[in-house]
Parts: sequence; C-alpha cells; structure tokens
Amino acid sequence: MSNTSPNAGNGTNASSTPSAGMGNSTTDTSGNLGTSFDADLSPSLGTSGTSGSSGSATTGSASGSLKSNLGQAGSHLKQAAGHAGVAVKGAASAAGEEMRLGKANVKSELAESALSGIAAAEQATAAGREQVDALMDKGRDLLDSASELIRERPLASFGVAFATGWIIAKLARNDK
Repeated sequence: MSNTSPNAGNGTNASSTPSAGMGNSTTDTSGNLGTSFDADLSPSLGTSGTSGSSGSATTGSASGSLKSNLGQAGSHLKQAAGHAGVAVKGAASAAGEEMRLGKANVKSELAESALSGIAAAEQATAAGREQVDALMDKGRDLLDSASELIRERPLASFGVAFATGWIIAKLARNDK
C-alpha cells in the first residue's frame, strides 16, 4: 500500500483505498479521512504497490495546482464583485434619476395645484365682490324708496315709527 494521505509523513499508519470519481480516500489510525486531487482538481486514482515518493510528487503538484485554481477562483470572484458593484451603482444611479424625475413631477403638480387654488380664490373673491355690490345696490334702492315714501306720506310714516317703537318697548319690559 502507498502512503498518499496528508498524514503520510507524520508517523501514523494510513491505508489507501481508491474509489472511482472520488480521488484517493485515505484513513489513518485516528479515523481522519483525507483526499488528494490532480492539477485540474479532478480526483486522482492512487496506484497501489508504488513507492511513496511518487505519491508525494503527486501531492506536491496537486497542492500547486490547487493554489493556482484557488487564485483563479479568487480573481473571478473579484471580477464578479466588481461587476456587481458596477451593477449596483448603475441601479442606484437609475433609482436616483427616477427620484429626481418624480420629485420634479411632484413639484410641478404642486405648483399647478397652487396656481389653480390661487385662480379659484381670485374667482371666489370676484364673485363675492359682485354679490356684495349687488346687495349694496339693493340696500341703496330700499333706502331710496323708504325716503321717497316718507316724503310722500309723513304722518303715516310717523305713526308707523311710533307704533313700532311702542311694540318694541312692550316686548322689552316683558322680558324682565
């Protein structure tokens, strides 16, 4: 049996059992399970009956290729993170632009609402002024007609005024 486990040089007894597609599985006497891989990270099948030096050469090249593959994976992760950062920045920029457009739309809608409100207030003020003017005209007409009636019939006007005053006085005394 060859010693191809990571524990081959530490004085523990290890046995190698090749399994197809899973690399060299080795179990030492302490129950630890180890696996060695080729340069392309595919499992290497162990050779039984060979010397221990060829197993350590395979382990050395496997660790070198493992480091190389891990380096490539790290660089791919860095690139992916960079692309993700660019995508997030682009999305944030687009969201910011949408917020600016939305803010501008809200401002324009508020300005239009304010202008409409001011126009409505001006129209209401104008309508109120017209009504006040109409009431003032009616009041003037009523006063003019009353003064004309008093000039035409002064005694009747005095009698109506006296009777109205006497009724108001009676009503005021009964309230006490």
